[in-house]
Amino acid sequence: MELQRIQKPEGLNGTLLECEKSSGQEDGDPAAEVTPAEQVGFLSPNTSKKPSQFTDFEGKTSFGMSVFNLSNAIMGSGILGLAYAMSNTGIVLFIVLLICIALLSAYSIHLLLKCAGIVGIRAYEQLGLRAFGPGGKMVAAFIICLHNTGAMSSYLYIVKYELPLVIQTFLGLTENTESWYMNGNVLIVIVSICVVLPLALMKHLGYLGYTSGLSLTCMVFFLISVIYKKFQIPCPLNGTEATTPPTCYNGHNVSATSSAGEECKAQIFTLNSQTAYTIPILAFAFVCHPEVLPIYTELQRASKRRMQNVANVSILAMWIMYLLTAIFGYLTFYGRVESEMLHTYSQVDPLDRLILCVRLAVLVAVTLTVPVVLFPIRRAIQQLLFHGKDFSWGRHVGIAISLLVIVNLLVIFVPNIRDIFGVIGATSAPSLIFILPSIFYIRIVPSEKEPLRSRQKIQAACFAALGFIFMVVSLGFIVADWVTTGRSSSGGH
Repeated sequence: MELQRIQKPEGLNGTLLECEKSSGQEDGDPAAEVTPAEQVGFLSPNTSKKPSQFTDFEGKTSFGMSVFNLSNAIMGSGILGLAYAMSNTGIVLFIVLLICIALLSAYSIHLLLKCAGIVGIRAYEQLGLRAFGPGGKMVAAFIICLHNTGAMSSYLYIVKYELPLVIQTFLGLTENTESWYMNGNVLIVIVSICVVLPLALMKHLGYLGYTSGLSLTCMVFFLISVIYKKFQIPCPLNGTEATTPPTCYNGHNVSATSSAGEECKAQIFTLNSQTAYTIPILAFAFVCHPEVLPIYTELQRASKRRMQNVANVSILAMWIMYLLTAIFGYLTFYGRVESEMLHTYSQVDPLDRLILCVRLAVLVAVTLTVPVVLFPIRRAIQQLLFHGKDFSWGRHVGIAISLLVIVNLLVIFVPNIRDIFGVIGATSAPSLIFILPSIFYIRIVPSEKEPLRSRQKIQAACFAALGFIFMVVSLGFIVADWVTTGRSSSGGH
């Protein structure tokens, strides 16, 4: 009885897909070309032996490896700025915002999976094609490429600036030298060729589950170190209040003679000029939507419920890590925490071996995340330029090399890329989390099943409106920050 109950809706969906296939072929719909191949192994994997048109529709990745890959896609450099975000909101407001963003991200994934289940398509760009035609496909692919290119660049920027410091500490050097191994630009090229490129050449995203597990292990070590340091670093930081000169934190001078009671007091709820940047920081920290459908593609025994469970477990795990990192980082430095938390630890003790190991762990984590982020960009390019063509190793390798060359050039030659990332993040993150999943859902779900005025579609419309508001507000605050201070204070993914 249970087996029949589960199989029935799949059969119904299969019937719907066949009808859409026939309709698409009659109307000349480009999406109809991919529908038969994408149905195989998705709704009825055991009823057809027809080989898949795409090489990544084999469904061999386990539930655990899928969780590792999606968690690694969620985890980004933004975790280093969460304690700073908490210092500008207070503990209670930060927790409320963190819960809201996590729930909204999970709901967004639900909309994507429901769209994919209705039309039998597990490619973000193809959902855009089915919803709005070629224009929708191009917009979706462009936003994915824009956001993930920015994310890859931000990770390599961490390598560029942190790896020379790690090498300098390991070699016991007291100051920077002109040696090639202390040149950040040279180091990112070496890391890209020796580490990132071999992983990016993997044929299937599922194979990166092992490196994703290692990356997450490094971030768990980072979290454990943050918790440990909370009980090792005294407050106030300098120990003696009268003899230490003022220190500059977060753009203003903090006098060493300030009251220790005020300096070491946690804020439960606070608002200031930097509070507005907390929502963008948190939203960017949960962007993983370009990776959701490729991971869904390779999931064993793929179903909407199973993939939603993968997403829920991943988001919950990252929510816990984000919360603990923010709380213990904030309770270590309070108002003195910097936007990049590792810099704050370095000011306390530049030669601390534990912090050196933490820096190394963060470098490993962000380096191993770059290939995971590269896969959706390559998939988007293939969907746009080489749709319907058989797999080619030459094309697979060529796209990966070209993307790494572009990202390396960005990191090397763009002098002030933080502002560019601020604009990219403020536009692509709300598009991927709020706007695109909502409008895809409204357009793809048949009106016979859910009328336009149904509760589900009204919720989706409100969700899209929230994304537009978020985009406008974020861009407004970034531009205002440029005008008043000449720099952007927002974090990236």
